[in-house]
Amino acid sequence: MKAKIDNSKIYKSRKEGSFQRLEASEIIFKVISYTFVGIFALMCLYPLVYSLSSAISAYDPVASGKIVLFPMGFQLEAFASVFEDKYFWASFCNTFFITFFGTVYCMIISIAGGYALAKTELFGHKFFNFILIFTMWFAAGTIPMYLNYKATGSILQNNLGIADQKWLVVIAMGMNAFNIILLRNAFQSVPKEIEEAAIIDGATDFQIMSKISVPMSKATIATVGLFYGISRWNGYFWASKVVDSSLDFPLQVYIQRTIKGIEEDLALGGSVSVGTFAPQSTVYAMIVCAIIPILIIYPFIQKYFTAGVNLGGVKE
Repeated sequence: MKAKIDNSKIYKSRKEGSFQRLEASEIIFKVISYTFVGIFALMCLYPLVYSLSSAISAYDPVASGKIVLFPMGFQLEAFASVFEDKYFWASFCNTFFITFFGTVYCMIISIAGGYALAKTELFGHKFFNFILIFTMWFAAGTIPMYLNYKATGSILQNNLGIADQKWLVVIAMGMNAFNIILLRNAFQSVPKEIEEAAIIDGATDFQIMSKISVPMSKATIATVGLFYGISRWNGYFWASKVVDSSLDFPLQVYIQRTIKGIEEDLALGGSVSVGTFAPQSTVYAMIVCAIIPILIIYPFIQKYFTAGVNLGGVKE
């Protein structure tokens, strides 16, 4: 008769053996690593907690700079003033517009470019890859890029009749060499046997890209889409330089203009407080509202993040 095997004892012995195999140096390394990761996570979380605390704290603690971590006093008038600010919501909608259409536009260009550069049979394959990487080594500079954006805006307005400056931010900033390289490497990792079988069945290059390469690289595509989305949502510098109309300001530009206005009023000895909250609380309330969409979307894409970077960042 065969002896009955106790799986729980086997699992327990294996578990104990795994801990016994850890040397002292490995344990020290793990403790130090987890400590540093925990500290780094707290450092990333602190600005959000500080902003929320400053947004709901009373007037005196915020105005005198006493807020360190937790709120002092309590009020929600700052959030109420933000909710009633029509210009804030106009800039919020502008940022949604730039983020959505900008991400879609960038993904179309990056997927097409990455797929083409992944094909070694492409004429001038090495040359085009070198040109792409060259732009990462040597940037054109701020002034040439500014003149390029201004010229693009003139073309959109004079030749195409597009006066909405949000489209300038969408179209003029539609490519990132690093993201194209990630997609190129992901497409190169697709087994060639699958593409060859599709070619035998009569599939075109577009069908291979859309029905084989893209579905098999969805982790990298989701990661690159996250990169583009966050960069468009947080975009400030070039939007502040090329967008002249206050009706087209994205959210980050509007928040910066609000901060500048508050600082100027306080420097002149004035006060822009209303009710029980300090003027700075309004800015912190705007910051909290601005980060909420990212906090909502990120958990759904985060599962693709590590896999996408690892797959697209390694060339086989």
